[in-house]
Amino acid sequence: EALGLFTGIGLSEAKARETLRNGALSALLRRAVLQARSALGPALDKATGTLLYNTAARLKDPKHLGFLVGYIARREILTDLQLSAALEYVRSHPLEPLDVADFERACGVGICITPEQIEEAVEAVISKHRAELLAERYHFNMGLLMGEARSQLRWADGKTIKNEVDLQVLHLLGPKTEADLEKKPKVAKARLTPAEKQKVAVVENGDMGTETQSLLEQLRGEALKFHKPGENYKTEGYVVTPNTMALLKQHLAITGGQVRTRFPPEPNGILHIGHAKAINFNFGYAKANGGVCFLRYDDTNPEKEEEKYFTAIREMVEWLGYQPYAVTHASDYFDQLYTWALELIRRGQAYVCHQKVEEIKGHNPPPSPWRDRPVEESLLLFEDMRKGKFGEGEATLRMKLVMEDGKMDPVAYRVKFTPHHRTGDKWCIYPTYDYTHCLCDSIEHITHSLCTKEFQARRSSYFWLCNALDVYCPVQWEYGRLNLLYTVVSKRKIIRLVETGAVRDWDDPRLFTLTALRRRGFPPEAINNFCARVGVTVAQATMEPHLLEACAREVLNEQAPRAMAVLEPLKVTITNFPAPKALEVLVPNFPADESRGFHKVPFHQTVYIEETDFREEADKGYKRLAPGQPVGLRHTGYVITVQNVIKDVSGHVIELEVTCTKSDVAEKPKAFIHWVSEPLACEVRLYERLFLHKNPEDPAEVPGGFLSDLNPDSLRVVHNALVDSSVHSARPFDKFQFERLGYFSVDPDSEEGKMVFNRTVTLKEDPGKA
Repeated sequence: EALGLFTGIGLSEAKARETLRNGALSALLRRAVLQARSALGPALDKATGTLLYNTAARLKDPKHLGFLVGYIARREILTDLQLSAALEYVRSHPLEPLDVADFERACGVGICITPEQIEEAVEAVISKHRAELLAERYHFNMGLLMGEARSQLRWADGKTIKNEVDLQVLHLLGPKTEADLEKKPKVAKARLTPAEKQKVAVVENGDMGTETQSLLEQLRGEALKFHKPGENYKTEGYVVTPNTMALLKQHLAITGGQVRTRFPPEPNGILHIGHAKAINFNFGYAKANGGVCFLRYDDTNPEKEEEKYFTAIREMVEWLGYQPYAVTHASDYFDQLYTWALELIRRGQAYVCHQKVEEIKGHNPPPSPWRDRPVEESLLLFEDMRKGKFGEGEATLRMKLVMEDGKMDPVAYRVKFTPHHRTGDKWCIYPTYDYTHCLCDSIEHITHSLCTKEFQARRSSYFWLCNALDVYCPVQWEYGRLNLLYTVVSKRKIIRLVETGAVRDWDDPRLFTLTALRRRGFPPEAINNFCARVGVTVAQATMEPHLLEACAREVLNEQAPRAMAVLEPLKVTITNFPAPKALEVLVPNFPADESRGFHKVPFHQTVYIEETDFREEADKGYKRLAPGQPVGLRHTGYVITVQNVIKDVSGHVIELEVTCTKSDVAEKPKAFIHWVSEPLACEVRLYERLFLHKNPEDPAEVPGGFLSDLNPDSLRVVHNALVDSSVHSARPFDKFQFERLGYFSVDPDSEEGKMVFNRTVTLKEDPGKA
């Protein structure tokens, strides 16, 4: 019966069967068709059938179905353009009753566009573009004429306008010639140089070059269909109450229609790479739309919060290039939250419960025997909780709702006899995330509460609580987390790594906390760029570390000046050095762009090269220094040739005696190597992955647990490295490219007379890595 009903309005049998597989859609369409047939008779034309199908498929709130079908059946909504306007109108006006006159004006009901009006409008548009039409003829963009004519006659039939445009253009230009039929030549785009390509991929202060699809561009674009400020009710699943529209009106009066987001970290640990995505998303979305973003500390658990975490979190937000509109704390609102808790009890929406934590864990805990206790009793008991008359775990305040994941009556307040770092001993009850978060968002008039996907199950409680208290209700939007392979980011697990001595602290450069990445030398622009490349998706993104490292190379190639360092020094004495004292050699800071300056390094008769740049016997593929095989010394203009190899008693090579020849008269060598002369002693720390397996937390991959998966070679310390004197004034976090070795950053452990460098990344990705 239903199949015949649907094919009877013009659907193909395949489309009708596909529709039947969607229970909700087929039920709505059946209602719509039966209503239309009762008014128009059993035979419905295909145009009407199409309108009915589109209504059923696109309508968000089924309560308006009969209202819209009535207009279609009365032939007052005749086109898809009118239907789109009608659907938008009912979506924008969720409260009953609808203003019928206003609705009909918005949908063009009763408006009749005459052929004469269409002719006049097209004539005016063609007159406006007459000169370009005559010059470009049929290569002119005719869609522009259509668009301008339609904008003047919103409810006119599109086909009629197109026919009129075609007729008048033919009258003006005459039939197409052979030249008109030739394809318009494409204008060649100017190619970017490699340096320009790298520049456009670099993020600066949270922005990215317009040549690539930056995170900000994604957030401005079509990827995320977010509601506009004040249009929260247009979001699917948003709960509309009789007070919603008045509250939204007040909200707009306070914010001026500004986008408002917030980044709400818990100050009980250090931010990691996943938080970088959240920071970029919250601050970036606000920035892309001319809005503001709050940094709000979720400080509702005083047992785990420390001042160092507050400081480090703000430092990392600002390091990534973002300035909070305001820095706030959940604890700023403890008084208001407590007042609202009393109101929630008075409204019969919360109660004091004595079930133990163990009893209410999991998804199917037994219902509370105290759920229906009298309001006055809960008010008195909640006051006793506040006064400290209950021990920890003896009483909680619970909200009366069932969450999306089936969890029943989440806790709103619990007893904790722990002083708070900001409020001291004022409170011995503290609110939970489920209670605090949405209400803090409401207080701060957040427009878009952006959170990771695991909070989707809390969306219902978010909307429920704001509506239960009749306060402004923001919209919660969820997105996928960002995870990296070969690491752990859990606070608990990082603490275990620190306690066992596997890493030094939260900022150990082998970790992927933001403080660790900064210490290792990753530029903030590279992290922002990485977040932009990952993009904003609903699905969880698990990325390889080498993708982050590639972003670092792109930025550091542009930012890190060159220097020379030797990790395993081999002494070289130039027996025919051409001067009685050291020469000064000019080394470009950025060889690809010498306009960015030079630095001087001394060149003396004693230099040091890498041990690995010399072999006593050169095999076929070896191109560096060996007896009978000279090499050039980079930037000096000299080629050196081995004359004598000096060894210690064990036969280990400890020095080379060489002669030098100017490179313009010597035969061109197979290679040029780096060197240092009159160098500075330094320590260099070389990092590899902390874990051996991609997923150290997965028992299937690592049955012994993540602590059993530590890479014994994750850190190699070179204590007696040498670096050229050009870096002598460098400060912690300054970055350099050590020629042929990689990118390095000055570590805060550096002292007067002994600099320490961390290797950030090698110059190229190591193909041997998984």
